[in-house]
Amino acid sequence: MSAPHIKRIAILPFGMVNCHLIMQGRNCILVDTGLPGSEAKIARALRHHGLSYADIRLIVITHAHVDHAGSAAGLRQLSGAPVVAHAGDLDYYQQKKPMQFCATGWFGRLFLRTGLILQPYTAFTPDILLQGDEQLDLADYGFAGKLKPTPGHTAGSLSVQLASSDAMVGDLLASGILLGGLLRTGHAMRPPFEDDAHAVAAELQHLLDSGASKFYMGHGGPLPATEVQAHIHNLRSLPE
Repeated sequence: MSAPHIKRIAILPFGMVNCHLIMQGRNCILVDTGLPGSEAKIARALRHHGLSYADIRLIVITHAHVDHAGSAAGLRQLSGAPVVAHAGDLDYYQQKKPMQFCATGWFGRLFLRTGLILQPYTAFTPDILLQGDEQLDLADYGFAGKLKPTPGHTAGSLSVQLASSDAMVGDLLASGILLGGLLRTGHAMRPPFEDDAHAVAAELQHLLDSGASKFYMGHGGPLPATEVQAHIHNLRSLPE
């Protein structure tokens, strides 16, 4: 099985909000769906690579924040592809209760006050719902790799780890200043919100130990393993 190609879809400029396509031939997996109303941007990205909605085999939602799950319901309807997510965030996908946000600094606190992260999106129930430590083998979708629970950013956070050593980790980490890539684009940072920094450090270390060497994320990136290792050290130095 040849190595897949990974392409970033910029939902907002400067890498501020990203989705990713994992492509191999005419098969692709969509990792995250952007803000509500992102369907047209994703369609344009697919066309740019000679693909269409019909070529999406699986839609992965890394966690329930609106900038990752906002267009999941619409893209499932347009593509017919199943949506996979983790049960830890199910109540938020179904819009049964509002999410709680633990800001990591001044930008997170300011961003929360704008209300943008709190906007609702069309509720949905994932077609494939991972439970606990359950993983999903991506071989059934034409790719060598696994979808793994990696809690810490939220209880239901997921990451894709491919046999090619590429990993798509949602918001386990970010890069750049001000939510993305305006400055210091090669420098790992905490995202604006994070439930448990030490849990995030542990999950990132597990990914590194199991062979991940290039990390793609929802805000900024990608980052090499050396930068991720330095970020883990910084997270572990934080008080519990």
